[in-house]
Amino acid sequence: MENHEPQVQQAYSKMAHLCSRSEQCSTDIRKKILAYEIVEEIVDEIIEKLIDEKYIDDKRYVRAYVNDKFKINKWGKIKMRHYLRAKGLSDDVIAYGLENIEDEKYKAVLIKTMKAKAKAVKEKDKFKKMGQIIRYTQGRGFEPELIHRYMKLALE
Repeated sequence: MENHEPQVQQAYSKMAHLCSRSEQCSTDIRKKILAYEIVEEIVDEIIEKLIDEKYIDDKRYVRAYVNDKFKINKWGKIKMRHYLRAKGLSDDVIAYGLENIEDEKYKAVLIKTMKAKAKAVKEKDKFKKMGQIIRYTQGRGFEPELIHRYMKLALE
């Protein structure tokens, strides 16, 4: 059996460097390491070492992701959950990250998003206008029940 040590060390160093520059999740790092054509067991070892040395922390990653997508992109929880699940993260870790969004701030962002859309929609028919606002805010990942609950505020 050939010696993979130099390749493993190189992959570990590159991943540690990458993780120190920006928050990464274990699934993304796993894909990147696999690109080096390293055996699966060794990939697990590298990832465990990165986790032990605090380069990778999925909870920290989810917290940062949720924070950025909420504050910068103004996404709702449904859209964030969808993208995080696509990364292969567990529902527990995702729920942990989403819990960090304060309800009042979430409500404020939703209402602000709905009001901005209401201003932009030129439709005169109230129900058609509401339909456009609903579709838009659902596309941003907000929960239908919250959209309906605050629709009156958006139309004021």
